[in-house]
Amino acid sequence: MPFSLDAGSLMQILWLVLLIIFAASEAVTVGLTSIWFAAGALVALLAALLGGPMWVQITLFLAVSLLCLAVVRPLAKRHLNNKVERTNATEDIDNIHGKGAVVIRGMAWSARSQDGGPIAAGTLVRVLRIEGVKVFVEPTAAPVSAGEPKNW
Repeated sequence: MPFSLDAGSLMQILWLVLLIIFAASEAVTVGLTSIWFAAGALVALLAALLGGPMWVQITLFLAVSLLCLAVVRPLAKRHLNNKVERTNATEDIDNIHGKGAVVIRGMAWSARSQDGGPIAAGTLVRVLRIEGVKVFVEPTAAPVSAGEPKNW
């Protein structure tokens, strides 16, 4: 007796496999990249289990995935992106002369200004990105009084 599956069972298996793949890839990357498609695959799987036609399953998958991507992702990114690091410039930051430093969590980093302008030592700065061993910063306040820089 050969093993055979009907189209409905194949679609259920397909949506389940896609759900697992999207959920696993999200677990590995943790970058809010594929969780939206996992939600779409879950809804499509439910439609398949309820006997919905293939075009309904595909439509639901696309609609739920795109809706989650468009509506929920910006909200999640706003509330989950806490990677902004504030610190004081420990020496003058000058891109032209290739000098500048900040201390982040007790470690000294070479620093460059995001816009290319100079930043005085003691100025509270926000770290925007890291390229190699350099951090790119922008000022957030006027220089603070002399003394130990704050390590945020």
